[in-house]
Amino acid sequence: MHGINESLDFQPVRIAILVMSDTRTLDTDTSGKVLADRIEDAGHVVADRKIVPDDKAAIRAQVSTWIADPDVDVVITSGGTGLTGRDVTPEAITPLFDKVIDGFSVIFHQVSYQSVGLSTLQSRAIAGVASGTFVFCLPGSNGAVKDGWDKVISLQLDSRHKPCNLVELMPRLMEHMEHDH
Repeated sequence: MHGINESLDFQPVRIAILVMSDTRTLDTDTSGKVLADRIEDAGHVVADRKIVPDDKAAIRAQVSTWIADPDVDVVITSGGTGLTGRDVTPEAITPLFDKVIDGFSVIFHQVSYQSVGLSTLQSRAIAGVASGTFVFCLPGSNGAVKDGWDKVISLQLDSRHKPCNLVELMPRLMEHMEHDH
């Protein structure tokens, strides 16, 4: 069986949302609101929500703060994954990764292709594990955020998803890290 096993208990996770924008505020940020609403509707907790400019240092600093915080299980970012000079999210966040989740980009692009066709080539959506925290970097459009959350991330963050999900890995993400120090 694969999919949601309704007979199992749901385990909420704490998710921080970071939107990269030089112009948006929390009031005008639609993609962050879409994510926050969907996270809460799914039964998870929005641990924090912030907007930072398209600036490598600012992005890395905020994500670093959250991955060091035991009250944040997952970080989802929106924006800055394109190909223009202002798009620096992957460059800001990739150095923080202990492991890259290569399959996320592959699956995200398959899902995105259904919505936007070959335009999905212009996105550099990535994911990884950083200091025991899952980090997903989505494009900034509402459509990309909906596709990323609804069709990929929400299912892997549902503890009832079988044959496996990311939630059941959370207690084990730091296993060898603790022995290395």
